[in-house]
Amino acid sequence: MSNSREQAPEEFLPAFGLSEFRPGQRDVIQAVVVGDDCLCIMPTGGGKSLCYQLPALMRPGATLVVSPLIALMKDQVDSLTELGIRSGFINSSLTPVEQSTCLSQFADGLFDLLYVAPERFRSSRFIDAVSRANVDLLAIDEAHCISEWGHDFRHDYARLGEFREQIGSPQTIALTATATREVREDVCQQLRLETPKTFVAGFARPNLHYEVYTHAGNRDKREALRQFLSETSGAGIVYASTRRACEELGEAIAEWDSRQVVVYHGGLGAEDRREVQDEFMQAEDAIVVATNAFGMGIDKSTVRFVAHYNMPGSLEAYYQEAGRAGRDGNHSRCAFFFSPSDRYIQEFFIESAFPQPDAVAKVYDFLRCCDDNPIEMTQDEIRASVGLSISSEGVGTCERLLEKAGALERLEPNRNLAAVRLDTDAATLVDFLPSQARNQISLARAIEQRLGKRRHELVYLPPQEIAEAAGLNPAAANRAFRELNRLECFTYVPPFRGRALRMIDRETPFEELVIDFEGLAARRQSNLGKLRRVIDYATLASCRQQMILDYFGESEATACGHCDNCHGDEQKTTSDAADSGAIHPGTRMIVIKLLSGVARARGRFGKQMIIGMLCGSRSAKVLKWKLDELSTFGVLSAFTQTDVSELIDAAIASGLLEQSEIDRFRPVIKLTDQGEQVVRGKAELERFRLPQSLRRKVFGGQHQPPGENLRPLPSPPMPEDRQFPEDSRDEPAPKSLRLDQSSELKGPIGSSSPPTNDAAANAMLDADVKPEFFWTWRLFAVDGYSLDQAALIRRLSREEVIDHALRAVEHGLGLPLEKMLSSEEFERLQSAFSGDLPTSLRGVTAKLPTGISPQLGLLYWNWRNAQTSGQSTTFEN
Repeated sequence: MSNSREQAPEEFLPAFGLSEFRPGQRDVIQAVVVGDDCLCIMPTGGGKSLCYQLPALMRPGATLVVSPLIALMKDQVDSLTELGIRSGFINSSLTPVEQSTCLSQFADGLFDLLYVAPERFRSSRFIDAVSRANVDLLAIDEAHCISEWGHDFRHDYARLGEFREQIGSPQTIALTATATREVREDVCQQLRLETPKTFVAGFARPNLHYEVYTHAGNRDKREALRQFLSETSGAGIVYASTRRACEELGEAIAEWDSRQVVVYHGGLGAEDRREVQDEFMQAEDAIVVATNAFGMGIDKSTVRFVAHYNMPGSLEAYYQEAGRAGRDGNHSRCAFFFSPSDRYIQEFFIESAFPQPDAVAKVYDFLRCCDDNPIEMTQDEIRASVGLSISSEGVGTCERLLEKAGALERLEPNRNLAAVRLDTDAATLVDFLPSQARNQISLARAIEQRLGKRRHELVYLPPQEIAEAAGLNPAAANRAFRELNRLECFTYVPPFRGRALRMIDRETPFEELVIDFEGLAARRQSNLGKLRRVIDYATLASCRQQMILDYFGESEATACGHCDNCHGDEQKTTSDAADSGAIHPGTRMIVIKLLSGVARARGRFGKQMIIGMLCGSRSAKVLKWKLDELSTFGVLSAFTQTDVSELIDAAIASGLLEQSEIDRFRPVIKLTDQGEQVVRGKAELERFRLPQSLRRKVFGGQHQPPGENLRPLPSPPMPEDRQFPEDSRDEPAPKSLRLDQSSELKGPIGSSSPPTNDAAANAMLDADVKPEFFWTWRLFAVDGYSLDQAALIRRLSREEVIDHALRAVEHGLGLPLEKMLSSEEFERLQSAFSGDLPTSLRGVTAKLPTGISPQLGLLYWNWRNAQTSGQSTTFEN
């Protein structure tokens, strides 16, 4: 391409089928054309791609585009090719031969733009080829992935600054739709951009209608989603936090709605994901139910709504995902169905992304004791073997930390290939071998011929071909490989089936490994802070779009005038209207009673004991600790224990209460500093959104508290009613529900759990003190949580949760086991126990797959038996 820098950018618009720029585009393009490094923050649909595509036609040399979006690469290259613009892409969808051909064409100057995935920079051969090409501009899309403080940090992105220097530090433009000021600064620092020009195109999306619906229970939330879909036409995206939730919601929506419904999540194969994307793109009014794996690079401008069924992890993620609606500029809805308890799932994800030191230590100790090397185990198998209460992705984080510390090496899944690496710049390995080692010399020369100049990286290759090139039979080649492996500068990993780990250091004690746990803890707290801002957004009384703009640094933004808080939707209840302005006196009274009760409990009891005290329960535990003698005993007795539980969740979400562990797995409820100020009368209750069920009761005329219970409570100094013993932590207190009174106790949609024994469950529901396993069972059977999620919510180990599940089955309570386990765990158990079930515990143990604990095997046995016979059975060893 000839140098066209003197021409006006407008002259190149027809090449892209355009007649004018979108707001902000021209300034960015002009800065790129004159040679400035740039950071471009432009909202979804704002036209970021043109900011590097058009300059690629105006300047000599090639543009290298780094993007994590494989689907987007092909779509953009196809579009550019149709326009006559020379472009190509390299990613995992191409064969090695195709990748090599494309890279050679780029090095020979046959492309104006080449799109690559960040993983390509792991290859020294790729870096060498790029260095030979005349790369005039490096464009990095989704640049927020570079920063560990961003909402979608990716490790390959973090190395782009180093790789940029390796290819000669070309002029660079980094682009993203979402970045706070902190993330912007970090991106520029990591890319080593000295004086970049920063362009922020503005985050306001006036055609988007932001709205929040607050519901404590899954049943109410599903009904609200059904109502929302019934009144919202067109194509849309429903985001859920887990694969299981996506599948269940997809089934439910397909029953409610006549539109085509497809499901998308990371558990689908590549071809299935592509098929779902194509169906969604081609259908005029399809609904896709998806995890956050969906949407990046999907260029569908006519999405009329985006609904978040579960809480996103950050406002950055929410803004980016919600921003996929209305890219054509037409009115679109962005609905957030908020449940305070959803935060537990996001906290689980955060704990998995930033594991505690003890979790990393357990993974390390387990791996160093494994006899095999490489170790061929999935992350799920490792998690189950170690008994961790984090996700399998959390195990992956532990592995990355251990790899960075030099303890192990993660091997890419290359079926039936071996891996070799030369860690020397010497001309040949032969110099390190004795002259009489003829087989080793022949093998070394064959390896070097195959590797060429590639050094200091694992290269995967078929060992039989190397053996043939060296003129060795398989046995002789294996012996020669083992001998070469004794050299410090040579690494050989025998063929393996798929994912594997190679232990490098088994001897160093964990305490001596260099791992930045302080930095990890800081990022964990940062992500928890981001989650807190999502809760702030959901409970906000003022303009929602204004809060988003302020979050991204647009402090001068004004109210949008059309979000639910600005517009005052008619579908909001009376209490919503009250909460969107001044706090309603009824709301204030209830919250003060709650805070006063927690204050008098002095931070020594958990949620269920607090609920029992406030509701006036005379259970054995409440009486044992003399909570009935507190002045706040029974002050919320007009409400059910379920109501008060939801009220506590809302108070935690609003920052008035917090849960903290005094002992491991024993969380207690106590006032935050803000809550203490409110209950003392030193601060106003500025905002509080009552759960939906309480709004109907308080403002709809139902269950109005009697006059005595409505009597205002004083706001004295912190109460000193009495002292409690140091060990006064609680177990769950009773709830007043019966199975025949509440459809909520049915299993989740799609569940095939055996029927619950109503008599057994009702007996527990009627008991003053419920067994602890009952509350764990509710998380499975009512709320649809997995084993790992229930462990997080209950603050129990995985083994304890499985024990609770066992006891539930033994008491006749049905469990949706296929929903509680990962699909991999469940399928492995199904396969191991196909046919007739064993009749002894020894028989169960003998059939257990690797990585499955005997306790989990016993749970599966009980579940299978209950499915077929309708009752559980026990047996002797």
